[in-house]
Amino acid sequence: MPSFETIDDIPPNSRVLVRLDLNSPIEDGEPQDNRRFSRHARTVQDLANAGHRVVLMAHQGRPGREDFTSLEGHAELLSSYLDRDVAFVGDVFGDEALGAIEAVDAGEVLLLENTRMCADELPEEPPEAKAETAFVQTLSAVFDAYVNDAYSAAHREHASLVGFPLVLPSYAGRVMVAEYEANTAITTRDFDGPVTMVIGGTKATDVIEVMAEVGDLVDRFLLGGVAGELFLRAAGHPVGTDVEGSELYDDQWERNHETIERVLEERREEIHLPTDLAYEDDEGERAEVMVEDVDEKTTAFFDVGSATVEAYAPKIRDSEAVFVKGALGMFEDERFAIGTVGVLETIGESDCFSVIGGGDTSRAITLYGLSEDDYSHVSIAGGAYIRALTGEPLPGVEALQKGP
Repeated sequence: MPSFETIDDIPPNSRVLVRLDLNSPIEDGEPQDNRRFSRHARTVQDLANAGHRVVLMAHQGRPGREDFTSLEGHAELLSSYLDRDVAFVGDVFGDEALGAIEAVDAGEVLLLENTRMCADELPEEPPEAKAETAFVQTLSAVFDAYVNDAYSAAHREHASLVGFPLVLPSYAGRVMVAEYEANTAITTRDFDGPVTMVIGGTKATDVIEVMAEVGDLVDRFLLGGVAGELFLRAAGHPVGTDVEGSELYDDQWERNHETIERVLEERREEIHLPTDLAYEDDEGERAEVMVEDVDEKTTAFFDVGSATVEAYAPKIRDSEAVFVKGALGMFEDERFAIGTVGVLETIGESDCFSVIGGGDTSRAITLYGLSEDDYSHVSIAGGAYIRALTGEPLPGVEALQKGP
């Protein structure tokens, strides 16, 4: 357990500044509901029920991007998970925000405007520099405590994440504690049986770095997605290349092939590659081909095949712990969900410690009616989860541990 205190340690009747991560897909200008709202709602509810005056801050998108927008809609969405309203003020730390903060009574909740609309927030700088910004200095003067519940953003050195812990008594929220404990289990826990990691997704660079760093902590890797094809390419199969309309493979191969080849050579017995792959045939239906029968890649592959799912199942059932990073196929299309859903179902049915990492992969649980209760932890983190798996420090967690 880390050395930070939790929200249960906050003195009574405090005015509390709480950092959440409510970053969401935006459609027609409105934030879309996702697992983050329901998860963070527990922290907010517990603080409000304890009689604290609760003020929230969060981000949405980045300046210049289409999803960079106000948090007004986020306040309404978050309130749907609480037994009280979430007020909103369209200001971060100016006079309007300070007035709204002063007006918050015990048990009430207020959400400030998008932190990334504040110039002090985004540049990556050391905590000491962030603590001196006008943003941090102004808000810290009117609060008794700071809570960081934004584990999924904890790999960033932004003012709202690393500045406040240096100037205010600081605490971990419910999400922060749960994510930290589950995601660091691979480096902090001892497992009696085999530890398996399922590797997939489209960002092969991230997961290849994980494979290179986890060393003896993982006993076997089950591959799919872009990473699976790139490792098949390294093993001499004519896949893992771009075809017309695809830009996922060649660039990532160029950047990572030396690492892929080294990891494959060093851990060949522990790395399990797809034996078949799925594609769209001329009739628009799912079709499968054995990897050994591919002479040339002429079409995109969107999933691992059924034989691969069957081969991976006993390896999962034999595991003491399973960590998932990335989907094995394009599961958003039901035709190509067999790999991802099949593996998730097997993990859910087995009696192992399991962490399902990354927002994209965890969406498959909801999309295909699986039960989150069947897994030890379903993470809402992406970049922070990657860092946790490799044992890299998270600035937001480190700042919280140091305190003022």
